[in-house]
Amino acid sequence: MGVRPTEEQLAARDTFLAGRELALVAGAGTGKTSTLVLMAGVTRRRGLYVAFNKVIADEARQRFGANVDCRTAHSLAHRAVGRRYQDRLSRSARIPSKETARLLGIRQDLWVSSRPISCAHQARLVTGMVRRFCYSTDRQLTVRHLERVNGLDPTAQDQVARVLLPYARRAWDDICAPAGRLRFEHDHYLKMWALTEPTLEGDFVLLDEAQDTNPVLEEVFLAQDAQRVCVGDPAQQIYAWRNARDVMTGFPADHLYLTKSFRFGPSIARTANRWLRHAESDLHLTGNSATDSRVGAVAEVDAVLCRGNADAMQEVLGFLKRGVPVALTGGGNALRNLAQAAQALKAGRRTTHPELFLFTS
Repeated sequence: MGVRPTEEQLAARDTFLAGRELALVAGAGTGKTSTLVLMAGVTRRRGLYVAFNKVIADEARQRFGANVDCRTAHSLAHRAVGRRYQDRLSRSARIPSKETARLLGIRQDLWVSSRPISCAHQARLVTGMVRRFCYSTDRQLTVRHLERVNGLDPTAQDQVARVLLPYARRAWDDICAPAGRLRFEHDHYLKMWALTEPTLEGDFVLLDEAQDTNPVLEEVFLAQDAQRVCVGDPAQQIYAWRNARDVMTGFPADHLYLTKSFRFGPSIARTANRWLRHAESDLHLTGNSATDSRVGAVAEVDAVLCRGNADAMQEVLGFLKRGVPVALTGGGNALRNLAQAAQALKAGRRTTHPELFLFTS
């Protein structure tokens, strides 16, 4: 480590060295990766570090010693299963819903509550069922993998799910076949890998960003006999919308904290702690006194952080009304498509938007 370890980091190292399993709650800028490197550096045992994405894994690879393999869950799954499907991945392009329906044998509209669901929309719903199955820890596709369809009551929802389930299972069979014809995605081979109940190579496993763990990876991680360490911050969870779960809170292990942030000073730490209390977090951050940071009003706003789409649109419209040029980071295609669908319905036209296709006005 470039700086002297804190008492909290040393406590984590000693807990790890004693062979105990550990859930390490690390606040923003508290040196979580440095702590994991410190822990792995006191042993000659072989370890596996599992990161959220490839960029993080590549950066970690430069910091860990030779005894630690740094991977993403998808790279582990690709090495074991996905490479057999590399040809399908390489040539896999988005297939129009009408073509997906044809490949699955969906040939007529599905009438429910006196409204038709077209073949293309049935194919989209089937694809969604497979996707939700791949995000889950379930071992079989069932009716509950159908996403909630706006405009259907529970009875109609169940009816649609039962009709589409055979097509969803047919789609999964096609996906599992190396010579299949449907679109093949990275989450498909991740699910296949998890279903094999794999044993990860290593005497210990370090799981990063554990507050946003894919349920499929969570199941694999919790099933390991190796010494397990998960690190993250439940207060920073952002992928619950994608069914990600917080592994840390209920993990049966020693729970330790990293609270001294090297990223900002005491003034930002005080403000952060106010919001952490609001989020019912047990974390209490300490700022770095050597770092000059301030919290206060600004004459001109450069960026606005929003919790959801409605807040973002309110801010965008507010800036436009004041004549201030503004951009929505990440693009606004999804919001624009929803707004255009609403315009079509208000004009008395039907829409193909996946959230509104059953509505007529």
